[in-house]
Amino acid sequence: MFLVLAACTHPRGQTTPARSLPMPSVQVGACAEPSQGDHADRDLDSDGRPEIIVTDRKACAQPGGNCRWTVYKTAPGECTRFIGSFDGAWLETLTGKGDDNMSDVRAYWAQGEGRMLLQSYRFVRGGYQISDVLQCKRAADDRLECADTGR
Repeated sequence: MFLVLAACTHPRGQTTPARSLPMPSVQVGACAEPSQGDHADRDLDSDGRPEIIVTDRKACAQPGGNCRWTVYKTAPGECTRFIGSFDGAWLETLTGKGDDNMSDVRAYWAQGEGRMLLQSYRFVRGGYQISDVLQCKRAADDRLECADTGR
């Protein structure tokens, strides 16, 4: 399944060049060596050991600090496995659970001008996949006003 999203956040005539984020070069579930960079490690499966969540800040899209966060899981006696990636400037662990008791995660993609894209991820069949997407903007009273983007 492919999900294509488009949002217009600049007045007519003004454009900001898009910057693509690097794609992982290993398949979900394959043994992999986590890259060096900034960590946002979290215990996503409540087993007492945090999963490795890392990004290379030099490769992040600007403005807004949006990054591709790669996620790895290590089980005793096994190799470290790549289990997906999250795209955003901030990550939040949610209460929902996917397969293997893995927590759902929400990533906040900053778009500028008080707008952001909220992408929720669920662990399904060995890897994280986008499960929900919301387009949001900051209201005058600092609340987030969100609209479902097609679900």
